[in-house]
Amino acid sequence: MTQPDIRPLSGRTRASWIRLRTMILLRWFAIMGQLAAVTIAQWMFGLQLAFGLCYLVIGASVVGNLVAGFVFPQNKRLTEKENLAMVLFDLLQLTALLGLTGGLHNPFALLLLAPVTISATALSLRSTLVLGATAIVAASVLALWHLPLVTESGDALELPRIFVFGQWIALLIAIVFTSAYSRRITSEVHSMADALSATQMVLAREQKLSDLSGVVAAAAHELGTPLATIKLASTELLGELEDRPDLADDAALISDQADRCRDILRDMGRSRKDDPHMQRAPLTAVIKEAAEPHLCRGKSVIFSDNPMLVGHGRPPTIPRRPEIIYGLRNLVQNAVDFAETTVWIETEWTADNISVRIIDDGPGFPPQDLGRIGDPFLRRRSSPSDASARPAYEGMGLGLFIAKTFLERGGGRLRFANGSDSGWLRGLPPAGSGAVVEVVWPRRLLDLGAEDAMASENQPQTA
Repeated sequence: MTQPDIRPLSGRTRASWIRLRTMILLRWFAIMGQLAAVTIAQWMFGLQLAFGLCYLVIGASVVGNLVAGFVFPQNKRLTEKENLAMVLFDLLQLTALLGLTGGLHNPFALLLLAPVTISATALSLRSTLVLGATAIVAASVLALWHLPLVTESGDALELPRIFVFGQWIALLIAIVFTSAYSRRITSEVHSMADALSATQMVLAREQKLSDLSGVVAAAAHELGTPLATIKLASTELLGELEDRPDLADDAALISDQADRCRDILRDMGRSRKDDPHMQRAPLTAVIKEAAEPHLCRGKSVIFSDNPMLVGHGRPPTIPRRPEIIYGLRNLVQNAVDFAETTVWIETEWTADNISVRIIDDGPGFPPQDLGRIGDPFLRRRSSPSDASARPAYEGMGLGLFIAKTFLERGGGRLRFANGSDSGWLRGLPPAGSGAVVEVVWPRRLLDLGAEDAMASENQPQTA
């Protein structure tokens, strides 16, 4: 069974999702804020600014917005370069306006962080580095060159040099920290969104495969009428062709084959309705079904049962849900991919829990990544020399993430460890074992046999 070919979307791809209308609206809000700040500084506080130059710089943004709004459709999706150009223009325009209004002495110098934050959350890493470097240079220039803030009485409003230096250092640290923090959080959110999309695709595919038997039952029902017609016509022909033995043999063959098709379709139609194995099966049968595609890949797969409940040696009956089978199959595939020669699959059940343990004799999980196993798009645990072992995943960890999501959706808990340090396991894993994965479900969530027994106990007794 092939795995979903899902890769995390790059920053360039996501940057192309931003509409021009969004950038224009954000710029209009910035323009209104700049006009309000300059006007209030003049009329309320009486600051003597180079108002002509300030309005000229603000007007450049107004012209840019008007040109962008009239030349391009507002639902246009900007490319990576176009988004970078717009955000870079806003950063330079803000730098020019701050240079005319006190530089780092102006408390609004903090707004230099805004373009860098936008780039870190919406654009690629390269664009973020360009914007961050430009913002650092802009802060450095503003610390050295700017027009002073002059009051109505002619006094210059200036902070002590030590405060300006502190403001410059704080801005540099904030630019680096904010961009890195926003970039990291955004990457995590995007990776999880991509992985959940892949999970939904896989679950939908598995559900469709599970529903095929229902389609077969419907087909059997619909084909019953034409087959009955064929049977009736062939029987009538057989009676009329008694004097033509060559044609009578053909009519008899048609009648027999119609009966055969009827029997086959009847069995197929009943399999979905009458066969309990289509809905439920013993735990060990489900485990073997999940592992079946990987039993002939050159590695030994050893199954073992370990009932811990006295008097209940028979395995519990569990539902044959697509997510359970697919999740366990991915775990088995991962073990077979990295095993040297052998994979052990141990099933265990108690009065409270049902557990499945999958162990391989491969290199094991990297110790530094044990806490992150099951995260989407996590790098693989083998060396680069094994690149041909798992071409479908390309080291993204998506298979383990999907398996973990599916199994936890059904109430399971997954634990990952290496054989050398898996102290939480009951008993010792096989000698020389590598990676260990254990899935534990509360028995009440899976054991259909217990539900049936309870239901039979609650049935009224007949005389």
